[in-house]
Amino acid sequence: MPITSTNPSTGKILRHFEPLTSEQLEAKLALAASAWKAYQEVPLEHRALCMRKLASLLDDEADELARLITLEMGKPIRGARAEVQKCATACRYYAEHAAKFLTPEVIPTEASSSYVRFDPLGVVLAVMPWNFPLWQVFRFLAPALMAGNCGLLKHASNVPQCSLTIEALTRRAGFPRGVFQSLLIESSTVAKVIEDPRVAAVTVTGSNPAGSSVASLAGKHIKKSVLELGGSDPFIVMPSADLHVAIDTAVKARTVNNGQSCIAAKRFIVHEGVYSEFEERFAIAMDTLKVGDPLREDTDIGPLATEQGLLEIEAQVKACLHAGARLITGGERMLGEQGHYFEPTVISGLPRTSAVYQEEIFGPVALLFRVTSLDQAIEFANDTPFGLGASAWTRDPVDQQRFVRDLQAGAVFLNAMVASDPRLPFGGIKQSGYGRELAAAGMREFLNAKTVFIA
Repeated sequence: MPITSTNPSTGKILRHFEPLTSEQLEAKLALAASAWKAYQEVPLEHRALCMRKLASLLDDEADELARLITLEMGKPIRGARAEVQKCATACRYYAEHAAKFLTPEVIPTEASSSYVRFDPLGVVLAVMPWNFPLWQVFRFLAPALMAGNCGLLKHASNVPQCSLTIEALTRRAGFPRGVFQSLLIESSTVAKVIEDPRVAAVTVTGSNPAGSSVASLAGKHIKKSVLELGGSDPFIVMPSADLHVAIDTAVKARTVNNGQSCIAAKRFIVHEGVYSEFEERFAIAMDTLKVGDPLREDTDIGPLATEQGLLEIEAQVKACLHAGARLITGGERMLGEQGHYFEPTVISGLPRTSAVYQEEIFGPVALLFRVTSLDQAIEFANDTPFGLGASAWTRDPVDQQRFVRDLQAGAVFLNAMVASDPRLPFGGIKQSGYGRELAAAGMREFLNAKTVFIA
């Protein structure tokens, strides 16, 4: 079947692409293997030169690239432009810091010399999602290529133009042919690529079923894998919080990328001392967001990326209400609009015993919960199979330390919205995956920490 690019705001098909044939895929795998043999010998300074050129291309063409993102998956244009700029930042970060991250670590022993050196693993397959079609790729691409690895990208099937554009950008930046390639293949072909002995490792960002499938196959073939999967991040508000800032941030944290972000705040756990005011003001703010054409600069929320995603949100909202939750605002598909639009929605009091409570809701739907104490807030926050990020709002130093210590998450942000940053490791625990992206930790996931001992 063709791989199709469809505009989610209109439902109109943009382009069709034929998946790679077996022969074409074999040619790309062979090219990646031969490219790596040569690329690992390329001086780090030259890699950095290419990476800085790549950053410049992203900056210079930010408007054009942002428009492509918006057309393929519906992100509001302001957010799409910020995504491109963030990719440029990551490129420059790794161009500047790779030498430090790759410097051998001297360890004194009885040997005349002993140290750990960091060598690239080889060809790494990246299985990436559609929700941040450039950023998800670049936070792998920048450290992997600076480390001397080569990359193969199996992007989500609804963003093929973004996928091909990323490969083209790397070539224009000066990276050798075959160092980074886009694979327009169907999901059923991914297993063949993972099994190939020329592929050394795999990283996947996506759903839990996808992550489980990839991890199982990688484990079977004894290959390194990194998983960044779903999230149901808590956003905790205590009485000492700056409520005005917390509410403004809560709206942004729930609706970033039309609510389709693994680290979007999804469960708002609010102390009873400020709950009523939070609920009222938060619901008003959500209700006044502008939903519409994502190419307009003043649009806050665009369409969901796929019709399947829209149907899932509809079903989850109905399940919440059927379980006894209270609808405060929104809750409906916007049938008057072309495309996959859903109203910004606020729901309170979802029973923790309901099945939907344990699910990730990937859209502009906020769940509110009232708690009576710090202990109960932490209990609610940790009562999820996920463990990606957590945001807690309090000016009490004792509360802050409790949250830092006891919240089960890969990242805890105090009085701030959870966000990825090239300078900080990013990843989760529990069903949110394992391994880390970004910072030195992300680069070293796909390096061989080779012990050297010279008697």
